[in-house]
Amino acid sequence: MATNIQGLWSLVSMKQQYDDGRVVFPFGEDAQGRIYYGEDGHMFVSIQKSGRTPFKTGKQWTASNEEKAGAYNDYLTYYGQYEVAGDLVTHAIEISLFPDWIGGRQKRKIDFDGELLQLSARLEDGTPEARSALMIWKSLSGNKGE
Repeated sequence: MATNIQGLWSLVSMKQQYDDGRVVFPFGEDAQGRIYYGEDGHMFVSIQKSGRTPFKTGKQWTASNEEKAGAYNDYLTYYGQYEVAGDLVTHAIEISLFPDWIGGRQKRKIDFDGELLQLSARLEDGTPEARSALMIWKSLSGNKGE
């Protein structure tokens, strides 16, 4: 089984399929993103909604609270270490836009389809928000999971 995920990947799609039938694209159907898995065991991910609106009331520190909250909703980023075991990658999060993610661990199932890397997970099992999350990434560094 190929599980070499090292390198730089570009987001192709990101969706969540709820057990009640809903399908949600958290950052829209044309989300943009990159994920990097380094040889040294460190990783970084950045995902944003396409076409984000520039602030109108100021800049990054002086914009209105409403605009800053909107920017928070349109962007995701975190950094940490990763470990691959079989067909599972675990992200140990050290730095994140979302404070409650810091110190957390995310486990994602790895599947390859040519030069596409698919990361999937079950989220909130046993709740009304139970769902399957799928992110598909395309290699920007020639990685085909070999």
